[in-house]
Amino acid sequence: MGGGGGGAPHSVPDWKIYKADGIPQLERLQNRLSALGLKDPWIRNEAWRYYPENGGSAGMVRVGLQKTFRGFGYAAVALALTIAYDKLTNTGEKHGHH
Repeated sequence: MGGGGGGAPHSVPDWKIYKADGIPQLERLQNRLSALGLKDPWIRNEAWRYYPENGGSAGMVRVGLQKTFRGFGYAAVALALTIAYDKLTNTGEKHGHH
């Protein structure tokens, strides 16, 4: 009913594959907590957010910047060519209001 078919349903990965070690944000959190004499035994539950294959935070920023600035190089070249063409073909003419 209403399903698009195709593909197996989503499978939940094993929690043991996610570790807070090697993730700078979570390591900083652990260090701050340990300085206060505390420990977060469930921190691994947040680790999946930082894994690139899950679209982790670093990955999201990178993709966001790529999407924001895609085509910027082409635009810069087009702008330079337009200015160069204008300078070469309109020598001596003033660009003013009609």
